[in-house]
Amino acid sequence: MILPVERKNTVIAPDNRRVIARFFYNGDERAKKLIQNIMLLPEKEVEQLTHQILREFSKRHRSITGIFNRHFRKVGHIVGKVNNGQPLSEWRKLLIGSYFTMEYALESAALFNPSVVEDFDQSGLRKGQKRIIISLRATGEGHISSLVFRRAVINEDNSITVPEPGDQIGEAERIKNHIYQKKEFLRVFKEMDIDMAFSESMIMEKLPDRFTYDQIREVLDNIRRQNPNFTFEQNRVIDEILWLADSHTEIRFSLDTDLSERVIFPISRFEKNGIEDARFTQFVNCKGEVIYYATYTAYDGYSILPKLIETKDFLTFKMFPLTGKNAIDKNLVLFPRKINNKYAMISRIDGMNNYIMFSDNLYKWSDAQILSEPAHSWELVQMGNGGPPIETDKGWLLITHGVGPVRKYCLGAYLLDLNDPSKVIGRLNEPLLLPDENERSGYVPNVVYTCGAVVHNGELIIPYAMSDYASSFAGIKLNYLLEELLKNGRL
Repeated sequence: MILPVERKNTVIAPDNRRVIARFFYNGDERAKKLIQNIMLLPEKEVEQLTHQILREFSKRHRSITGIFNRHFRKVGHIVGKVNNGQPLSEWRKLLIGSYFTMEYALESAALFNPSVVEDFDQSGLRKGQKRIIISLRATGEGHISSLVFRRAVINEDNSITVPEPGDQIGEAERIKNHIYQKKEFLRVFKEMDIDMAFSESMIMEKLPDRFTYDQIREVLDNIRRQNPNFTFEQNRVIDEILWLADSHTEIRFSLDTDLSERVIFPISRFEKNGIEDARFTQFVNCKGEVIYYATYTAYDGYSILPKLIETKDFLTFKMFPLTGKNAIDKNLVLFPRKINNKYAMISRIDGMNNYIMFSDNLYKWSDAQILSEPAHSWELVQMGNGGPPIETDKGWLLITHGVGPVRKYCLGAYLLDLNDPSKVIGRLNEPLLLPDENERSGYVPNVVYTCGAVVHNGELIIPYAMSDYASSFAGIKLNYLLEELLKNGRL
């Protein structure tokens, strides 16, 4: 039986005009030669060329001169050597910075895998409307994934209005102020199977009991300089330690940016290949405060690291690694409140089945039990979650995804017991949403995928990706879906 799911008319499509200005660097030798050539230009030509560049790019970026100055400072050590420390004009500094700048089109390949939460700002709406925040995975050149945002309004008739996004996209200021505890750091080493003998004797003994990112970075840089003949495994240990230290991050956007102009781009080289599939949860703590958390996968082209984003205002974001023996693989998502005084998480620790985990510590996940296994033809390859469970009076509604023949992705749904969500009390026998003919072609064909849903005016509204290219919306009456789930019961 095909369920009565209504596809909305709204599509969020990738736009290759949305670009950010990134630091561009091809190594010390080429940088030195480039700077030498720039130094040979007459001052008048420098000023004219810089004026031309500013005319061309100032409308595409907020404070392009600030970007050029920042990139100039990144090569300042080479400039000093080339120029023997002689002062430079502001024009030449800007010109040098421009040569070490490149535009990157965030969405040139795809804009997909949406997550959704209610906006903390519901002002200025008509009765029956709701404002939402949508996060999306944007993919550009080199298959590098970043996190971008849109605001949208669900109207009285449950149609979706997405305003045009801003066109001056910017990255956040990075703040490194996390204080590490040596004892806790070593505990995580052990969980990550890092060589304890090497890491303790060569690295940790050189650090105080409490240390900052800058302190551990300095120690590791010095160790590498003093030991150029480290083995591959020893260098890998240092990389893993840097990855862990780099994974505690705080960033802040400017107040004068629109939400759609904020991008969380891979911040360190340890997630250089992408920030993948953020699943935002509107979490209510024991004090009744709302905190937005999102699980995501950091990927460096070699290893993946599950991480957690925390924000209250979508201006300041903190990122932490998730630790514990079951904080592994992809597809982790947090419940929107504690259950029986414990945090709860859906995961897929074996790459195939859905698990549920409980923990006293938001950042450490060691205990897991299987929640469900593939049971239908459309999910036999693997299954996973489709965003945070939604609390209803009948139970926790969990959207799922399943992979079937020809690697076709579909959406499904479970109903979990309200007081003990390790119990499945309802499950769809048929897919909730299948890719139709108009959705089968894209970056990855035959896929519908979501990282979250929201309820409004009695309807479950699901933003979903169409073959990993663009995103749209679908809706189904909540009561109808709950009745179908309870009718099927647990398999």
